[in-house]
Amino acid sequence: MLVVQKYGGTSVGTLERIEEVAKRVIETKKAGNDVVVVVSAMSGVTNKLIEYAEYFTKEAPCSKDMDMLLSAGERVTSALLAIALNEKGYPAISMSGRAAGIVTDDSHTKARIINIDSTNMRNELDSGKIVVVAGFQGVSEDGFVTTLGRGGSDLSAVAVAGALSADVCEIYTDVDGVYTTDPRIEPKAKKLDRISYDEMLELASMGAKVLQNRSVELAKKLNVNLVTRSSFNNNEGTLITGEANMENNMEQALISGIALDKNQARVTLRGVVDRPGVAASIFKKLAEKNINVDMIIQNTSHEDGTTSLGFTVPQNEMEAARSVVEGTAKSVEIDSDVVKVSVVGVGMKSHSGVASLAFSTLANEGINIQMISTSEIKISMIVAAKYGELAVRALHKAYELDI
Repeated sequence: MLVVQKYGGTSVGTLERIEEVAKRVIETKKAGNDVVVVVSAMSGVTNKLIEYAEYFTKEAPCSKDMDMLLSAGERVTSALLAIALNEKGYPAISMSGRAAGIVTDDSHTKARIINIDSTNMRNELDSGKIVVVAGFQGVSEDGFVTTLGRGGSDLSAVAVAGALSADVCEIYTDVDGVYTTDPRIEPKAKKLDRISYDEMLELASMGAKVLQNRSVELAKKLNVNLVTRSSFNNNEGTLITGEANMENNMEQALISGIALDKNQARVTLRGVVDRPGVAASIFKKLAEKNINVDMIIQNTSHEDGTTSLGFTVPQNEMEAARSVVEGTAKSVEIDSDVVKVSVVGVGMKSHSGVASLAFSTLANEGINIQMISTSEIKISMIVAAKYGELAVRALHKAYELDI
């Protein structure tokens, strides 16, 4: 088998932890597998590099220079891990994103992978070596170092696994899998053995922190089997795979999980002129500013020919949204004291009554639903922030996820 393993910042946070990672990699190699390891920077290193840049300027530094700077953290980790493996008698070689053949576009600090020339990695694997790749980075077509943005090392690992047609891509973090909800909110939450790409995408976009949705999207596109597990124990993780590989799991579970997203703000426009093209103009302006609009609701027209329009944005974008929509309505209201609670599961495709159970459950708890959004496998509701965790626990129980 060819196994790609990715270790995050906490997993390689100290020299001692890097040594523990080396032992785990060796166990995988001793089991008869070819191994490629993708690593993040040691925890805290990226923030320290940013501090170094801020010492010289409070303005936004050149993005090309920042990519050159920030990519150094992962290269340090990859070199240290390769040194540790070689010292233990297991031939290994470290590679930068460039050496691993990861080619990106030129969107510095948030680049997207165009393709991977896996020649160097394959040659080293064929020679029996363990390949250790610096995650989070690549090189643009014009030869400049780029970084992939938030969750970039996960993305590197999935892309490498796809390019090498790996049998599995294991993402090691400080949690041992995907749970039915956040165990810190609901202690009865249970770890899932398997979950589909689509369900994981919904949970990731709805606030679950196990994986970034960009890496799950790429895994689905490349048909890479993902396993997320802990680097601090030997517990079985959660397999993230296509629905065709879910066997009977879809029929067994109506709902896979409940997610809570606290990074929400509700924007309400009152007195919007109600005529064709007005809403399109508003949302076009928001899109041009790269403001991520999520849930949208429009009320019926008033007698004066106006309407009310509401939508949600991430909290860190709410003031930017305000500046865009000022003047498009008689008044603009922003409420950041809200959260989004989502019920996710492929089983709801073939079952009725899923939405009504969610609504009645919250009603029984005295929780008012402010906005609703649905898809084939998701129901999301905006509620007051003070009710967020209560809503999660109530829904977790209502869908019998704690049994």
